Amino acid sequence: MSMKGRLNIFQRAMVLWNDLHPYNAVHVAAVPETLDMERLQDILGGTLESLGLTGLMLDRQSATYDYRGGPAAEKIETVEAGDDASATLSAEIHKQLNSPFASDGNISPFRFFVIDAGSQFYLGIAYLHVVAGAESVVLLMQDWISSYLERQDRGFKQPVNLYPSTYGPWLRRHPLVILRKIMNLPILFWNLEHSWRPRYRGEMNTDNGFSSFSLNAEQLGHLKAASKRWGVTVNDLFLSCLFKIFAPLQDHRAYSRRRNRFSIGTIVNIRKDMGIDSKRTFGVFLGSFVVSHAAPEGISLKQIALDVRRQTARIKRSRRYLGTPVDLASSIRTLSVLSTERKKKFYQKHYPLWGGVTNMNLNTIWPQSPGEEPIDYFRAVSTGPATPLVLSVTTVLEKVNISISYRTTVYTKNDIDFIKSEFSNLFRQLEDDL
Repeated sequence: MSMKGRLNIFQRAMVLWNDLHPYNAVHVAAVPETLDMERLQDILGGTLESLGLTGLMLDRQSATYDYRGGPAAEKIETVEAGDDASATLSAEIHKQLNSPFASDGNISPFRFFVIDAGSQFYLGIAYLHVVAGAESVVLLMQDWISSYLERQDRGFKQPVNLYPSTYGPWLRRHPLVILRKIMNLPILFWNLEHSWRPRYRGEMNTDNGFSSFSLNAEQLGHLKAASKRWGVTVNDLFLSCLFKIFAPLQDHRAYSRRRNRFSIGTIVNIRKDMGIDSKRTFGVFLGSFVVSHAAPEGISLKQIALDVRRQTARIKRSRRYLGTPVDLASSIRTLSVLSTERKKKFYQKHYPLWGGVTNMNLNTIWPQSPGEEPIDYFRAVSTGPATPLVLSVTTVLEKVNISISYRTTVYTKNDIDFIKSEFSNLFRQLEDDL
């Protein structure tokens, strides 16, 4: 017998965003084994069926969803590796980010692809972000790959709750979260009002560009050492690097007295705050916050990082990121009465972010055992309508994989090459400062 779950407010916002811009995410694992396609397909379908993740009915009118079960219909698409498997992977991620999913009725929220690279293969999943956060998808991938490699470290512990509670009951038990968020709104609005607006060259074009790079163990070590030395987090450093890098891209700095800041968003996994048992729960549990900085010419990365840390420390101390439903409720009401054209301009005008960061440490979700062949992991997230660039940071073992998805109407390929080059320069400076 089927049952229905209610979409939480983050999911309801994602449904609206998906109308304006393909709101997808892509995860890829490099599996250190030769490919047996038939066996992989059986494992993938069997896991979806056993977890109950088949036959999804999404009813946006009532904001409900229902997994009705049945056989898995999703088939794995084979992508030819060509002469350069890494370049093929990048092109496939770009394609998947820009290929929309339906978000109403009887839908399939997952797509799968595989790239055979000989001694290893890449297994990828693209998914409608409405149905799952990154941690749930990591646990799914862990289930599939551990089963394929005949390892014991399964992701989910069955039975899995597919219909978790929305944010409402939790927030009613913690009213101070909402109060603190409301009290902070004037500061947020002031920062946004004084933030430069990225220039969009045609709001109707929603194409995501894609690029990526990695930090090796030595570079990660320098990043961690600087973080510890300055008393900031690694996420603070990534935010600070973006502020430092974005500044030269703003060509109207000298002509704007009122708008003299940049604003950048951060997505937060709030499962621990809400007491969610991740290994027994499938869904989306996210919060967010915004930090702002003027990044004046000549300022050091250390000074930006210390300034950013003061903001993030206050946000984390009061857990204001848990009050994200306040922002979302307001934007949902506004978007529901706007025309499509005005919806696409809404965030650019009223929520002018230059970028966002989503940071995940795979080692805390899927720790890999010593002596086993390591599994590399990559993520990418659609920019959506709210931000023109997303930095997806994934720490796996002793390296960091960084994906950049970006609106091609805001950033050019040359801009992204500049951003990647400047990251390299900043990381070299951290090494020199040791």
